[in-house]
Amino acid sequence: MTDMSFLDWPFFDEGHRVFAARLDAWAAKTVPGLVDHHDVDGSCRRLVVALGEAGFLRAAIPAAEGGLHERLDVRTLCIARETLARHNGLADFAFAMQGLGTGSISLYGSEELRARYLPPVGRGEKIAAFALSEPAAGSDVAALAATAEPDGPDHVRISGDKTWISNGGIADHYVVFARTGEAPGARGLSAFVVDADAPGFSVRERIDTVAPHPLATLDFDTVRVPVSQRLGKPGEGFKVAMATLDIFRSTVGAAALGFARRALDDTLTHTTTRQLFGAPLSDLQMTQGTLADMIADVDAAALLVYRAAWTKDQGAPRITREAALAKMVATENAQKVVDRAVQLHGGNGVRVGCKMEELYRDVRALRIYEGATEIQKIVIARQAIADHAARAQAAAAE
Repeated sequence: MTDMSFLDWPFFDEGHRVFAARLDAWAAKTVPGLVDHHDVDGSCRRLVVALGEAGFLRAAIPAAEGGLHERLDVRTLCIARETLARHNGLADFAFAMQGLGTGSISLYGSEELRARYLPPVGRGEKIAAFALSEPAAGSDVAALAATAEPDGPDHVRISGDKTWISNGGIADHYVVFARTGEAPGARGLSAFVVDADAPGFSVRERIDTVAPHPLATLDFDTVRVPVSQRLGKPGEGFKVAMATLDIFRSTVGAAALGFARRALDDTLTHTTTRQLFGAPLSDLQMTQGTLADMIADVDAAALLVYRAAWTKDQGAPRITREAALAKMVATENAQKVVDRAVQLHGGNGVRVGCKMEELYRDVRALRIYEGATEIQKIVIARQAIADHAARAQAAAAE
């Protein structure tokens, strides 16, 4: 039984607590029957449909298009990811990509684009994807090589490759970032919504990973896209991407937190029932020390994740530092918590098909995607340096 007392923290209101309880009960009853790890694509499709029918995907879109809140509520998104990750990694993935794949549309899409793409995603009728990374440009967004060349006054043609794209191969639309050349580097990118049936678009390769989910390399062979499918203004692609990640980077930390809580819960059950030398394993001081470390890592991660989410929900225009801290600490801590859990489970911790072995595979990728830990360190340090310089300048001007 998971300790849900963290929902009494002042970050949350009654609506968050009701949402968490309803989703937790639904996931316990419904998710196991939808997931088949030998059919990852089918599992994700079933999960999206079920999440939509139950109304939970409404948390991933704004109220104007049928969502739960006037604007995306990051605390609700984090609660959803933490709760679903605690039950199953693919369930978390299915929810998360509906949000990430439409977040840019929610933030920067025209009224027509929002009306066309968001409601079907919120109902679980369409699957969304976010196509940013390339073979030679992942963390360095400014190095993107895909291009969107003008094709008459009303269209562009997108050419290039995207890789490590979640929902690649099963998505109905992709938010694609390409170079439009308004300025060098990051200032010369734009974002477009591309339908999966657009001529010239294809899935070049499906990618297998230690925790399987739909992942692919995509090919854009002069794909003709209306300019009306652009998100934001020409050259604002980097701004669109960073604003989207600003919201969803915190939710990666929340997913890690869900994995860590499940590992801790199962380890408490195991150590208090497993007999060793005539007493429960939890009676050993070494075990208690390990449990204390796991508990501290979980609570520290939770505080940073929900601090970041609360700050954004309070109206902060950007939470670059807070989101980077939440993502870095939560994912790194979750890796440590799961590793300790595997150790305390002994042989069963590495038995294929056991939950600890599954969590060990699930948690690893979170330290890499949406900005690896090393990138988060750079973001955090640079923000701190800039803030320090601004304070020094202000003090000198007084």
